[in-house]
Amino acid sequence: MSQTIAVIRGDGIGPEIMDATLEVLDRMKLGFDYDFVEAGLGAYEACGELLPAKTLEAISRHRVALKSPLTTPVGEGFSSINVELRKHFDLYANVRPAISFPNTKSRYSGIDIITVRENTEGAYIGLGQQLSEDGEVASLTQQITRHGSERIVRYAFEMARKQGRKKVTVVHKANILKSTSGLFLRTARLVAADFPDIECNEMIVDNTCMQLVMRPEQFDVIVTTNLFGDIVSDLCAGLVGGLGLAPGANIGKDAAIFEAVHGSAPDIAGQGIANPCALLLGAAQMLGHLGKEEDARRLRRAIVSTMEARDRLTPDLGGTGNTRSFGEAISERVNG
Repeated sequence: MSQTIAVIRGDGIGPEIMDATLEVLDRMKLGFDYDFVEAGLGAYEACGELLPAKTLEAISRHRVALKSPLTTPVGEGFSSINVELRKHFDLYANVRPAISFPNTKSRYSGIDIITVRENTEGAYIGLGQQLSEDGEVASLTQQITRHGSERIVRYAFEMARKQGRKKVTVVHKANILKSTSGLFLRTARLVAADFPDIECNEMIVDNTCMQLVMRPEQFDVIVTTNLFGDIVSDLCAGLVGGLGLAPGANIGKDAAIFEAVHGSAPDIAGQGIANPCALLLGAAQMLGHLGKEEDARRLRRAIVSTMEARDRLTPDLGGTGNTRSFGEAISERVNG
């Protein structure tokens, strides 16, 4: 039985890395059909909407989407299309793996950390943003709920158990933000008690950032609130070579969107030199979500072996290849 995926080709380098990714998926003979829909700057230029109803309906119908980076025009529409998608579909869990790959510019090796970030609450979503009439005072509301905290922490522990991971680190700022971060931490402690087989430790967010730089090997799964998760997950990407190797999954009860977490990079758009790995790794997350774990593993193995061989790598990885040739090199290994 075939599976239809809603595909957003994106802006800037988005179409280039999506084409390379779909070529690899097609080579894997997974039986996927694609429903191509628009969002972002391309959609705005075509129909005057950043996030057309047709796109939302397609994601709702297929329940899974693969998305390239989007550009939100300055001064138009939503503050962030990604935030709007998360809100619309209640994609509460943002899952960001950071795994070491061969032949990168990283200062570390052997990194294998997953950041599980609450995706719908907290300061990041900009609830109640306002600026005083004189322009001197800006404010917003940071809102954390017990429900939101409970479900993201439970997601992290259940994921850890399923993947055979041993430790979950709850990252917070409850020493200062005693109401919001305090509620998150107290809720996390209650959830952790349901998982006695998994070690749980707590760490203040600023110390977490320092420890990630000094001794990243101590971390396994990190779970935290929205804004802290945004910062920590990018820090973890820096440990393994940058955002070009950073995928992201946005998971909800009724839909899931998988993506490259980097930007649309308009400065190199059309040059054919963008690294497609982040989106390919997002596609691997999608395969796991769809129950195709072995296919996800063989896709990751093909990426690793291509990087080990330094075969047609893009310039950011020290190669002389291009987006298409890098994708072709991975395609040639994916069924091996």
